[in-house]
Amino acid sequence: MKFYSTKGKSELVDFRTAVIKGIAEDGGLYLPKDIPFLPEAFFKCLSELSFHEIALTVTELFANEVSRNDLSDIIQSAFNFPVPTVKLDENLYVLELTHGPTLAFKDFGARFMAKMLSHFTKDEDKEVIILVATSGDTGSAVANGFYNVEGIKVVLLYPSGMVSKIQEQQLTTLGGNITALEIKGTFDDCQRLVKEAFADQVLNNKLNLTSANSINIARLIPQSLYYFHSFGSIQNKNKPAVFSVPSGNLGNLTGGILAHKMGLPVNKFIAAANANKVFPDYIKTGTFTPAPTIKTISNAMDVGNPSNFERIASIFLYDAENVRKVIFSDSFSDLDTYEAMNEIYKKYNYIIDPHGAVGYLANKKYSEDLIEDSISIILETAHPAKFSSEVKKATGIEIEIPERLGECLKKEKHSLVLSKEFNEFKSFLLETS
Repeated sequence: MKFYSTKGKSELVDFRTAVIKGIAEDGGLYLPKDIPFLPEAFFKCLSELSFHEIALTVTELFANEVSRNDLSDIIQSAFNFPVPTVKLDENLYVLELTHGPTLAFKDFGARFMAKMLSHFTKDEDKEVIILVATSGDTGSAVANGFYNVEGIKVVLLYPSGMVSKIQEQQLTTLGGNITALEIKGTFDDCQRLVKEAFADQVLNNKLNLTSANSINIARLIPQSLYYFHSFGSIQNKNKPAVFSVPSGNLGNLTGGILAHKMGLPVNKFIAAANANKVFPDYIKTGTFTPAPTIKTISNAMDVGNPSNFERIASIFLYDAENVRKVIFSDSFSDLDTYEAMNEIYKKYNYIIDPHGAVGYLANKKYSEDLIEDSISIILETAHPAKFSSEVKKATGIEIEIPERLGECLKKEKHSLVLSKEFNEFKSFLLETS
């Protein structure tokens, strides 16, 4: 399997190179040159396959330079938690991606990438430095996945004052080979700093840099797996399936599109956005215009210039009409989100986090105009306990904090505050390498 750059100016590379480099030399993101189409027999027995069996079947098509035994070990180790699809009513389900170590969907990509990168670099002498921009859950998942992995150092960049208390504790309390940088700016500033670091020749000549954001192909591929598993777990296959995806940096959505291109019979993807509505605006107008980030209660979606847009554009041949055929998108306010959290609790006795609530709202909007019944699957991307104050405000419920989060809250925060200027970030990297 070869991978190309979305910018189209770099040579094709194998999976190992794409994982280690993270970003192509021309600044583009890697995608498989030919997305493999899964055989009909795979889909016929999908409901009988375990998550691990699905993961092995799919990932070995992309990572064919990794032995089947090694890949199986990586999958078993990375995905050591359940992936349930919960029924709310006959046509509405929630795919809970919240049962990993950090209680967020980012555990899937981060843990797989950690195991894969460790496999690829185990014989290298030079320390690998992983740069990660995070709006909340990515950083903690990456930190957990790479914690104490020999030969790897992780540098997390997060926007000061724009992540929840629990998220910040998860980012800043591990120590060891994990360094947290509190950037005086937005998530987009954090992303820009990471991208500028990869483009800087001085840094690249001296340091062995890679990324663990969803711009890394080893983060993206695992995010296609749960779409297959969830689809297979639902009984009403005589109805069209719709996935509603809380969308910020668009990695989760791109994972779904990848599954669709591999043959998963999804009728529509719904890109659910908060007040940061760059992608819904693109769907409506056909023009992609990055915008300043707006702070919301669904903070992992507070992205004004989503990196994975160029992957989606490339997959659909830069034709907005092609995108519209597969993706519906809309945006919702914080007030809408609070009301949806309360509605879901009262109607289904189910507590959902703000991101999942936005997914619920977008699905509701899309379903208004449907003539035929469809099965809707909302992706719940973060455990509601990570947003306990928002849950209480919306529902009046004091949600129980899981033990692993409670322990994290007791630890001391360790972070370094930096400005959003690249030269300061560059100096930090050179001085600490």
